[in-house]
Amino acid sequence: MPIQILFNVFLAFLWMFLSSNFTGYGFIIGFLLGLLMLYMMRTMFKERFYLHRVWSIIKLTALFFKELWLANIAVVKIALAPKMDMEPAFFEYPTVLEKDWEITLLSSLITLTPGTIVVHISDDAKTLYIHAIDIDTVEETILSIKDTFEKAILEVSRR
Repeated sequence: MPIQILFNVFLAFLWMFLSSNFTGYGFIIGFLLGLLMLYMMRTMFKERFYLHRVWSIIKLTALFFKELWLANIAVVKIALAPKMDMEPAFFEYPTVLEKDWEITLLSSLITLTPGTIVVHISDDAKTLYIHAIDIDTVEETILSIKDTFEKAILEVSRR
């Protein structure tokens, strides 16, 4: 991915010099033309086309902000309720993530979402121990995390 980005920037500067257009507009036109050229040459690279990963990162960021918003609303409902009717729980979350940065990102996303916190990661990094302030069932919560954050992280990190 980094080589594709550098090659795209190089093509943008090359376009600027060849067209004698040393403005931001010239760079953008060169960048877009370089993007088109890289897309046509995508089979020559071992990694997938870098815009796929950029798009996956944008989707992961949007997912996090959506989950953050929904979790904030849920926590406010719990805090403002006249009767504390919540089901706090500790549970084990088995993960398929392998790289340290993936597990750290998942732990951070879970912890930054109000109402949940990762309290421990197992020594083999295959299990996260999570505390949630209010859950219906453990299986439902595990499936929710797996279908949102873990799936999005896998989309960003895998080829």
